[in-house]
Amino acid sequence: MFDDFRQLVRKTGVMARMGIVKLVHDPAELLTRAIQPVLWLGIFGEAMSRVRAFPTEGFSYLQFITPGILTQSVVFVAIFYGLEVIMERDLGLLQKILVTPTPRLAFVWGKMIAAGIRGVSQALVVCLMALLLHIQLRLTFYSIFGVLALIMLGAGFFTGFSMIIASIVKTRERFMGIGQTITLPLFFASNAIYPVSIMPPWLRVVANINPLSYMVDGLRGLLVTGNRMQLPWDVAVLGIVTFAISLLGAYMYPKVVL
Repeated sequence: MFDDFRQLVRKTGVMARMGIVKLVHDPAELLTRAIQPVLWLGIFGEAMSRVRAFPTEGFSYLQFITPGILTQSVVFVAIFYGLEVIMERDLGLLQKILVTPTPRLAFVWGKMIAAGIRGVSQALVVCLMALLLHIQLRLTFYSIFGVLALIMLGAGFFTGFSMIIASIVKTRERFMGIGQTITLPLFFASNAIYPVSIMPPWLRVVANINPLSYMVDGLRGLLVTGNRMQLPWDVAVLGIVTFAISLLGAYMYPKVVL
């Protein structure tokens, strides 16, 4: 039993390293991924901060929105890992991987970890942009550690979610359409760019069951408000749904080639 678990961890590390190597050899992707959070903070955030339409608990709107933009950046990186799976299938790489004795769960966890590492790179971009815009964030050892944990969990959930979508739609064109259709409603139906208190009742229900909201809430407590009362709950929810979706992703993963 212990040997099986040790093999699972080791092979998960191998799969994660494969994903990280791709990132190292394609640094241009980091630059293209950095454009979106820069636009959101530099244009949307700056414009909306002058409206003063939202209650932000005494913090500036730019402070309020920064955790939401960070979450959005991580989600957009993670959600398109399903597209990478489809491309691997089209190139014949996925078929070669699936015939190895490596546990399917190691494939899924490896991609989740790789997506988390990419998400950390997005966090660096957002923090640098916040520094340029003079947005005050709480950057301590504790908050940085918590941010890294939330990024890994959030990226893991949406990576597993995207792999499940890839196993269902099977084509790049359909995946691109569905990916955009899902990610934008998830983002707007959360507490990323406005507080839950101003939402209509039906949208509050959606926001409260949206995993993206728990990631934003945890990041906002760590980086902005300093209120960590909800943090254990946020981490617990993300941890449970991420583990559950990894199991479902491992079950669906081989179906991509069918």
